[in-house]
Amino acid sequence: MKRIVLACAAGMSTSMVVTRMEKEAAARGLEYKIYAIPEQNLRDELQNCGADVAVVLLGPQVRFKLDENRKLTDAYQIPIAVIDTLAYGTLNGAKVLDQALALVN
Repeated sequence: MKRIVLACAAGMSTSMVVTRMEKEAAARGLEYKIYAIPEQNLRDELQNCGADVAVVLLGPQVRFKLDENRKLTDAYQIPIAVIDTLAYGTLNGAKVLDQALALVN
């Protein structure tokens, strides 16, 4: 099963976004493992699961680490982007899922 990884600072808001993304994916009949990790664990996550990761989204609070993390994801040919701030702030799981899917396709 392909994975959508959300990498963030602390994880509280991001875990709520994940829950809403999972509900939206299920409603659409999509099968993705969607989960959040601390941004500092992204290197290890890619080493362990890189072949299964479809896309990485960074939480807005760690947007300043995009270029650094792009070097990691490029090595695995995985797209990466910063989660839309408004969608993140309003916990709009559908919009964040759409953003992830747009990067995959």
